[in-house]
Amino acid sequence: MKVQLFIPCFVDQLYPQTAFNMIKVLEKAGCEVIYNINQTCCGQPAFNAGFWDESRDVCYKFIKDFEGADFIVAPSASCVGFVRNYYSKIFENSAQHNLVKDLSKRIFEFSEFLTDIIKIENFGAELNVKATYHDSCAALRECKIKRGPRKLLSFVKGLELVEMNDVETCCGFGGTFAIKYDAISSSMADQKIINALETGAEYIISTDLSCLLQLDGVIKNKNFSLKTMHIADVLANGWM
Repeated sequence: MKVQLFIPCFVDQLYPQTAFNMIKVLEKAGCEVIYNINQTCCGQPAFNAGFWDESRDVCYKFIKDFEGADFIVAPSASCVGFVRNYYSKIFENSAQHNLVKDLSKRIFEFSEFLTDIIKIENFGAELNVKATYHDSCAALRECKIKRGPRKLLSFVKGLELVEMNDVETCCGFGGTFAIKYDAISSSMADQKIINALETGAEYIISTDLSCLLQLDGVIKNKNFSLKTMHIADVLANGWM
């Protein structure tokens, strides 16, 4: 099974190790992993900021970069959700309509690809910690991902997973929302972290590093004992 990786801008710049860990897990599952070095952004930041014409140019490049790929896998439900749900709006009544329709069927968030396409849940990972899981808004609402990541984590040896209160509540990131409404954004992150701390967890795990970036910033600013970890890093732990 050939898999093309899409590595979001911020993962490439800030969390490259997560991308490498994703490759290791996919290769362990028997996938042939391909990375197109010409890839850039999915176009979401410009679209969310209201620059639809500029976003369309970036989105068109994304379509061309991944044309012909059997599967496209990304460590971000936010990017996947954007491609699936908004490309059709961006390219509505255009010559790219059918290409977009086909693309939306071939792109998957990392944990979703493992559980729904490869159908492998146990990778022999080990992590001896107590953790809680954060449902990102994009994963939950745009990609309908809920049970899959928890199922994968249930097979991680030594990992105790506990649910926090209001687990489906937003962390406050929301891309440019965190910049335009920083006070509200920080307060939302504070509440999410309080809920996580109340479980006694040492780690917050999620499918989306954008959420974890938001939470980690507040955690470090307030010297909390929590740490954050992407699910790809968890699944690659203990056997490398």
